[in-house]
Amino acid sequence: MQQVNSAIAANTWPSPPGPALFSWGQNDLGQLGLGNNTYYSSPKQVGSLTTWSNLTNGSNFTLAIKADGSLYAWGQNASGQLGLGNTTNYSSPKQVGALTTWSSVSAGFFHSLAVKTDGTLWSWGQGTQGQLGLGNATSYSSPKQIGALTAWSKIEGGQYYSLAIKTDGTLWSWGQGTSGQLGLGNTSYYSSPKQVGALTTWSKLASNGASSLVIKTDGTLWTWGAGLFGQLGLGNTTDYSSPKQIGALTDWLSISGGYRAPIATKTNGTLWSWGRNNQGQLGLGNTTNYSSPKQIGALTAWYKVNGGYDSAMAIKTDGTLWIWGRNQYGQLGLGNTTNYSSPKQLGSLTTWLDASSGSYCTLAIKTT
Repeated sequence: MQQVNSAIAANTWPSPPGPALFSWGQNDLGQLGLGNNTYYSSPKQVGSLTTWSNLTNGSNFTLAIKADGSLYAWGQNASGQLGLGNTTNYSSPKQVGALTTWSSVSAGFFHSLAVKTDGTLWSWGQGTQGQLGLGNATSYSSPKQIGALTAWSKIEGGQYYSLAIKTDGTLWSWGQGTSGQLGLGNTSYYSSPKQVGALTTWSKLASNGASSLVIKTDGTLWTWGAGLFGQLGLGNTTDYSSPKQIGALTDWLSISGGYRAPIATKTNGTLWSWGRNNQGQLGLGNTTNYSSPKQIGALTAWYKVNGGYDSAMAIKTDGTLWIWGRNQYGQLGLGNTTNYSSPKQLGSLTTWLDASSGSYCTLAIKTT
């Protein structure tokens, strides 16, 4: 129990050796990485490797880092978002270059962001809205460095924009700003990083399409951008172009944007959601939209969360994986195509470490 409580407090979880990668759901563009275009409604292992450590989904494509720091990509590639120097789709993992210095990755709709172990920031894929941060509106099919700084820490790809935090705690954004999602007090586009305010206390990032959510080091939660479905959590459906605090609480631990339906955990292990709910993606047992955070059940054992396109998932401290929302293509992994508006456990395993959802597919890492 002490290990569990420590993991919740630090937002970390021990990763035993042997993490294998599994996928399920829609697969028309090879986004499951299984070497085919077959849809699956239950988890299938991607290859036989047990060295995966970090993954992210964009719109029908996947990026994943192995334990040795090498980067792999597969799925849709029309904008060069796989970083392989072409626009060819791939249905199995392909290594991006030969480097073993990749630290973290984040996928937008059609663009990719990555930080290396030296703190440099890289981007590739669709750049038509300036979302690559390279000072232009050009798309690139291989990684390009954003500036020369070695101080980047955390990244988040949005629909057509990007967010990043530096090691000094400052927050930066660039790309499309039509809904105020850049947090710069306007609705302009920017093709290079711009600092959001002057604070140095930003800690964790999330995007849910055209709106942004960030947790500060003091545990407060802030949001801005499109609010049509109440996804800003501010009790209304208004757009905001600068950060607004959600309530006054200081116990927010982690946040995932989903698509217009954020999901978050608090330091006490409770699970919360708000925003669009037409497919039951809020996990509240109904299909009602909510413009302020609502607790999912009464449990205090939630550890890690991830929101997808009209679906969501969460891992408990016991290593079980739970999933809910839209299931048209079997993306919930429950062996059927039935929607569920409350959390359902995926199998009985207690070895899940991480999960990420794309448009209509899901990938997860578990110990073997």
